[in-house]
Formats: sequence, structure tokens, C-alpha cells
Amino acid sequence: MTTPALRLATRANGRRDGELMLVNAGHTRWRAVPEVAPTLQAALDDWRRVSAALAELQSRGFDAGAEPFDETRCLAPLPRAYQWVDASVYRNHARLMYRWRQEPIPPRYEDEPLVYQGGSDVMLAPGADIVARDEAHGIDLEAEIAVVTTDVPIGVDAEAALEHIALVVLVNDVSLRGLIPSELARGFGFYQSKPASSFAPVAVTPAALGSDWRGAMLQLPVRISVNGRWFGEPDAGEETVFHFGQVIAHLAKTRALGAGSIVGAGTISNADPARGSACITEARVRQLLDGVPESELVPYLRDGDRVRIEVLDGAGRSVFGAIDQRVAISG
Repeated sequence: MTTPALRLATRANGRRDGELMLVNAGHTRWRAVPEVAPTLQAALDDWRRVSAALAELQSRGFDAGAEPFDETRCLAPLPRAYQWVDASVYRNHARLMYRWRQEPIPPRYEDEPLVYQGGSDVMLAPGADIVARDEAHGIDLEAEIAVVTTDVPIGVDAEAALEHIALVVLVNDVSLRGLIPSELARGFGFYQSKPASSFAPVAVTPAALGSDWRGAMLQLPVRISVNGRWFGEPDAGEETVFHFGQVIAHLAKTRALGAGSIVGAGTISNADPARGSACITEARVRQLLDGVPESELVPYLRDGDRVRIEVLDGAGRSVFGAIDQRVAISG
């Protein structure tokens, strides 16, 4: 199935799952589409029919029933998802993070994708606060690209898996670094150290990305700033071990995936230090390797800090809209 070029968002309407909105190419206009699907999850449940119907509506233009696009009214594209699973496909990120954990990279890291299943019941809006209870938990950002699937059958191969990618999204997968070592030491994975993730407002089909979607990966840099200062701009399509089709095939080896599953590729990372970093811990490890004293390392996020993550295409247009949020310590 070839999905048309579509851009979708979810507008807050007082309900948990919001309402599905069709967005124009310039992110200047949007319109509700209740005659086609009330929510994004409903659209994914019947994706073949709904995507065709949305393309037909889009072909008529954005004059009738459209309104100015308003990012401040956006929820996450999927405010709650049936599944959120994250991989780690960037070699350089694995190299630096396992160094931070003082562990060797898993011996089969390049043979099969490394994945974990995260919390999917609360997905944060692009401007929602990163709420934490204590700065001492080591609040870290993690800029990622993820895909949203249709129903994926058990045993699908990597090539066929590509047909089940409905949408591409931009994520801030927040981590609490101070909690990770003790949690992983217990041998049962992440939980308290992985709070809710945040999403850029617009989800796009691979066709809407055009030539910027190649090899089943986004081929654009992701810009990250902290408190208005440049932090990194790693390219999402470089230095990867696996692509999204291979990750989805790995997930479906022994189980089917339901429509609306979100699959992340992990923290974007390039070996070139001039590209900066997409997470603070990676930047700190680089500093340590350069001989910077621990007392002078870039700090983790603090109360009131602002994080902005965005992808621009070659013409300087925002692809997904921006994640733009502040840290709020709840006490």
C-alpha cells in the first residue's frame, strides 16, 4: 500500500484522544475531519480507507472548513498509544552510553535490534512541561525519530514491514539518568527512569517527506537547543545499524503489533563532535573523554530550563513543528 502525502495533528477538545486534524503543507491551515475519522487512532484502525479519504479531502484545498493552524492547541499526535517501543540503532550513541554505564556494548548489538518497551499511556503535547520531582534525578532530553504503524502481522519480514509504516513523528524521550544505573542493576529494565515522552505536533506520512525519506529512515538533521543555545544537530539518517523496517520485523518475530504502535529508533547520534549531541549524557561523556573535569560538565536539566527540538527541510520549513517545553520540578 502506498500512503499519500499527508500531515496530521491532534487538537485538544476536552477529550483524552482529542480530534484528528488534517494539516496543510505549510503548517498554516488545518481542518477537522469528523466525516472521515474522529481521532488519529480511529484513522490508523482503518488506515487504507481513511488515508485515501483524507487525500481526497486534501485535494480540494483548505478553504472550506479550515482554520489557522495553532500549535498551542495540539496534543501529541497519539495522546495515548497501544504500544511505545524504542530501539537503539545509532552506533555512536551506543558507544558513548555504554561507556557511561561502564559496560561493554552487547555482543549482538549489530546482529539484531536492541529494544525496550516503554510507557504509552501518557504522551505529552509539544509544549507541555517536562515534569520531574527532583533535579537530582538527572533530567535528560533525548531527541528521536519514531514511526507509527498500522496492524503488523506476526512474522513479517523487513521489506514487508515498510508497508506498515503509516506516519513519522519527532520525539523527546526524556530520561532520568540518576535513576537508570540502580534500576538496570536489578535486571528488569527501565521504568521509573523513563517518564512520559513528548511529541512534535505534526505526524507526516513517508510520502510527505519525499526524498528526505530514504532507506526507511529520515535523512535530515534534528536541531536541539537548550535555553536558546545550540546543543546539537545530528543527522537522523547517518551511522545507523538498522532501519525502521528491520526494527519492526524484529518486534514482530513472535507477536503481532496493533495499529497505533509507536516505534522509536533511539537517540540520534553522529560521531562527528561538531554535530553536537541529542542528549546531555552523551555530551558529558564526550567532555570526559576530552579531559574536562566532572565539576565542569554540561549540567542536566534544571527547573525552568527550556528544550526545543525541531527538524527543518532543505528549504528551511519545519517538518513536524517544534517540541518546545520547560522543565517543572513538582517537589
